[in-house]
Amino acid sequence: MDNLIDWNDFTKVDMRVGRISDVNDFPEAKKPAYILTINFGKLGERKTSAQVTNYTKEELLDREIVAVVNFPAKQIGPIMSEVLVLGGVEQDGTVRLLKPDPSCQLGSRVG
Repeated sequence: MDNLIDWNDFTKVDMRVGRISDVNDFPEAKKPAYILTINFGKLGERKTSAQVTNYTKEELLDREIVAVVNFPAKQIGPIMSEVLVLGGVEQDGTVRLLKPDPSCQLGSRVG
């Protein structure tokens, strides 16, 4: 592999368990996306844009996810994206969200 990182690089990425508490359409997005509000327990709620329209809103609401919470916020159209939701990206570009064990507490660090 050409892109090897060391342990210190890995520990800089702050991945946390969250639960999607709100899902809204994002008609201004260049590619089909939703605006997600995610509850990270004691860390509070954060918003993001996510190209996960292969899921229905009902499938996303209350779903537990894993997200990177320490990227700088990024303006995406009318919203400020505060986290990056993680998923496996299939060859056709479909994103399959990572799902933590149900016993994880919201806000738990992934490592």
